[in-house]
Amino acid sequence: MNTSTLELEEKPKQGMKRLTGSQALLECLLAEGVETLFGYPGGAIMPVYDELYKYADRLNHILVRHEQGAAHAAQGFARVNGQTGVCMATSGPGATNLITGIADAQIDSTPMVAITGQVFSHLLGTDAFQETDVIGISMPVTKWNFQVTKAEEIPQAIAKAFYIANTGRPGPVLIDITKDAQITEFDFPVYEKCTKIRSYHPFPILEKSKVTAAAELINQAKKPLMLVGHGVLISQAQSELLAFAEKAEIPMASTLLGLSAVPNKHPLYVGMLGMHGNYGPNLKTNEADVIIAVGMRFDDRVTGDLSRYAKQAKIVHIEIDPAEVDKNVKADVAIVSDAKAALIQLEKEIASNTHKKWLQEFAECDAKEFEKVGKLDLHSEKEEIKMAEVIKMISDQTKGKAIVVTDVGQHQMIASRYYAFDDTRCNVTSGGLGTMGFSLPAAMGAKVARPEKQVIAVIGDGGFQMTIQELGTIFQSNIGVKVLILNNQFLGMVRQWQEMFFDKRYAHTEMVNPDFQMISKGYGIPCNKVTDRDELAVAVDVFLEHEGPYLLEVCVEQEGNVFPMVQTGASVSEVKLEN
Repeated sequence: MNTSTLELEEKPKQGMKRLTGSQALLECLLAEGVETLFGYPGGAIMPVYDELYKYADRLNHILVRHEQGAAHAAQGFARVNGQTGVCMATSGPGATNLITGIADAQIDSTPMVAITGQVFSHLLGTDAFQETDVIGISMPVTKWNFQVTKAEEIPQAIAKAFYIANTGRPGPVLIDITKDAQITEFDFPVYEKCTKIRSYHPFPILEKSKVTAAAELINQAKKPLMLVGHGVLISQAQSELLAFAEKAEIPMASTLLGLSAVPNKHPLYVGMLGMHGNYGPNLKTNEADVIIAVGMRFDDRVTGDLSRYAKQAKIVHIEIDPAEVDKNVKADVAIVSDAKAALIQLEKEIASNTHKKWLQEFAECDAKEFEKVGKLDLHSEKEEIKMAEVIKMISDQTKGKAIVVTDVGQHQMIASRYYAFDDTRCNVTSGGLGTMGFSLPAAMGAKVARPEKQVIAVIGDGGFQMTIQELGTIFQSNIGVKVLILNNQFLGMVRQWQEMFFDKRYAHTEMVNPDFQMISKGYGIPCNKVTDRDELAVAVDVFLEHEGPYLLEVCVEQEGNVFPMVQTGASVSEVKLEN
């Protein structure tokens, strides 16, 4: 009898139980509070799936149709409830198919643990079947990654993974586990969650002197403007943000990922920033005397030409990740801190104030934008339905309470502009990476995380076909997602740029689409198609009221453009209301 067999037959030490690496992995996930994971099996991860079969009463595994779908579903799950999403795949192409979702999670600060199988450790580096260096590939797009080659390493690796993924600035972690580590037995200790890692300081100590300096600037401001980023939602600082803004009567503008941190109907909310954001917050950025940026990173879509961005303003930057401070915009006062902690202290030190005249300027901008853009978007005299009409109707019907999961393109910007969020953590989209195909699987994850909420996937005909196969997951797992396809038969955002900057040379942006109704029916999902404005209201009612999943395709204006717009290389104050 060889040594390895003798070791496997040893009795467990006192206080421990004898488990395989696969069993240990699942026990670790349960100890971390995981109830749902999204994945796709394969050879190198098969021992884990064999054990998962026995854990069906405790772990809900949702079988996706493509590993990218697993990653995006885990993102959607995490974004609406703040918990760490979990996805799983096999080695080689299974692991590489996760990379787009992992990269998306990294740039959008989404907590996620990706678990991949790997070939036997003695085969590493031999180009074995389905061997890929996923550690090397994923290193630039993960917060941390680690390859497990011994079963004994699994508990500590998983504990560290969950701690790193959802502390400080959240992000994705990848754990790669060789097949021999999955099948080897070892003495499984009492699982201990990770609470500290040497040299990793996820929660910076708030410097009171910085808070005082920021308060002094804010108290002196005549035209303050607050930029609300995703960090407000991550730190669950929504109520603290409102208390701060209301005390000093400071207008609040949102980044794309900051949407739903502030109710759209709040009197201090002045709209969305960015390339296709609202006219007022873009224009007034270059008139504000103090800008308070909370939990945002001054992305290029927000700033436009950096050499002309807010040069007249004092910048107060509240950000938990020190790497983002002074990276794009130099801060006069940088508060490296969790947003909630910083806002609590700031609210204590700022003075009560009013800025009626300044707020009125935003109201005048809103009126101008509605006259130039809103009227055309919402009250079109054309026969073709406009995207904005559909989104506004759904917003009104759901009273701004639904979770809206957008893909990437014109429909994304229209949904962000015309869906009036009245509940928090209800905007899920791909911001930094701009990943087409994100919406459908991310909406699945969001619905699984919050089944009591209406979840609406808003997708263009282009992005829909990138992950269309996830209709199979929706059907098999009966996930009650409402799928809205705004079909303009173009890759709309690229076509808009071709119209504006490439003399209408529509190079490879026109779509010849399949019959989405037939496909939906093939997956057993009820559906409807609207081509006439008179049919829209009834169709939307049925769409929203139907129990379970439903697909609504609306044929919209083919060559419509999204305005306002800040062109690439322009200053935010050069925001255009028309072509």
